[in-house]
Amino acid sequence: MAHLSITTAAAEQIHRVLDERGHGLGLRVSVKPSGCSGYSYVLNFADEAANDDVTFKEHGVTVFVAPEALEMLDGSEVDYVSEGLNRFFRFNNPNVKDECGCGESFSV
Repeated sequence: MAHLSITTAAAEQIHRVLDERGHGLGLRVSVKPSGCSGYSYVLNFADEAANDDVTFKEHGVTVFVAPEALEMLDGSEVDYVSEGLNRFFRFNNPNVKDECGCGESFSV
């Protein structure tokens, strides 16, 4: 069975954005072919669940994962970090074999 964990910081940010939007069920994660290394993460806020979504719940939030991304994301941790003036969701993904220099894409 696939596993995805959500840090407290990520959960707080998901709550914050959903509260600002005034609606939504959680964060939707998928991957797409992109960049120089192969794939990039695609993040959206889910307003409804798709029939084939795999859901992970932790710290009161739900992350919806597209089934085609599940194998690449298995064992990952979703975090929310601040680096200087930048704040963003970061995936600590044990399946990544290589990342591009700009951090926009990865290969598995």
